[in-house]
Amino acid sequence: MEDNNLFIKIETSQLCVFVTLRFFEYGDPMSDKNTYTLPMDPARNIRKIFIEQSCQDIPYTRDILDRAKDIPVEVIPDRTTPPINAGPYPRSLTKGKKNLLLTTNRGSFFKPCPGTKEYCCCDYQVLNIGMNCPMDCVYCILQAYLNNPWISFFVNVDDLLSELDLAFHKTNQFWRIGTGEFTDSLALDSLTALSKTLVPYMRDKTGGVLELKTKSVSIGHLNGLDHGGRTIVAWSLNSPVIMSGEELKTASLDERLDAAVQCAEWGYKLAFHFDPIIYHQGWQDGYESTINKLFDRVPAEKIAWISLGALRFLPTLRPIALTRFPNSKFFHEEFVMGLDGKFRYFRSLRVEMYKHLLYHLRRRAHPATCLYFCMESDEIWQECGFQPGESKMLPTNLDKAVRTDA
Repeated sequence: MEDNNLFIKIETSQLCVFVTLRFFEYGDPMSDKNTYTLPMDPARNIRKIFIEQSCQDIPYTRDILDRAKDIPVEVIPDRTTPPINAGPYPRSLTKGKKNLLLTTNRGSFFKPCPGTKEYCCCDYQVLNIGMNCPMDCVYCILQAYLNNPWISFFVNVDDLLSELDLAFHKTNQFWRIGTGEFTDSLALDSLTALSKTLVPYMRDKTGGVLELKTKSVSIGHLNGLDHGGRTIVAWSLNSPVIMSGEELKTASLDERLDAAVQCAEWGYKLAFHFDPIIYHQGWQDGYESTINKLFDRVPAEKIAWISLGALRFLPTLRPIALTRFPNSKFFHEEFVMGLDGKFRYFRSLRVEMYKHLLYHLRRRAHPATCLYFCMESDEIWQECGFQPGESKMLPTNLDKAVRTDA
């Protein structure tokens, strides 16, 4: 692998910025040819935009097209399939992810996270802004959930905000809201600029916070927004081997940490998610290295929470992922069926990995940062050093980490 650097000087009346663009070479999982892309902006992977007919005159749609510039656009009838020739699913995902459909969400935008009662849940709320992602992680659960290869983005943002208004007004509950359940929160933000709507909207919502979770560094629109401390910018982190080999078209560790430092300087609170933690040769050193880099670069007091979750997946994901990424090895490890119907590592291995990461996190994390497990049992929490009943207090502890009115 060879890195090629392009230095660009950008000058305005107010600032002069030098930007280093690192061209990252990666192999298309369904092709023998190598391509080049800019991982700092996954929106560059979009090659065509489809628009449902009823959406074409929505002002927000026109704004997106203005930013899309030279990307070809085709209007299609409502509720029809974009005419892309990508082959059968799941092989169609590789080409399909290069197509963006601007459509409307005809269901609910705002729903509880689809957790399971068998494991401790954090009472997260999902704000569904679209489906699928331009990046390509080998372990991505969306490959097993979705049956459409293209990316969908919902342009009826007024309906989204109305639904949020209703949620904030009908209850006194504190909402922790995330947009990263069915897509990456910021991967397409250079095109959609949704952050410029959501972040100011949350500015005065003392009854909740918004978490923007990403593997990109598409943070340009976050600069200068009046966020009022109500938006948390979060990154998924992993061992360097996993990030470079299993998270295709994503930003590198250094790029993610640089973006986190920048967001901290803009006054945003931060969060990080070690999920999925994947067993691999040298995993101990790999995760220790990532944790050390994190705290060497990012101000610990800016981090609201850090989650840990070992690899878990639906049985249908393994054949799909191995069809698309036959050289990946981690799906060949031993797994056991969990209470939620997902394959997991054996309990002893999960505990070993959790204890290792927690040891290094606790050494350097700020006392106010909430460390927690995503979808694990109370027994696992206690075996890893948490106090009895602490897992049951997770929603309350997460709220305390970000509430300013408590």
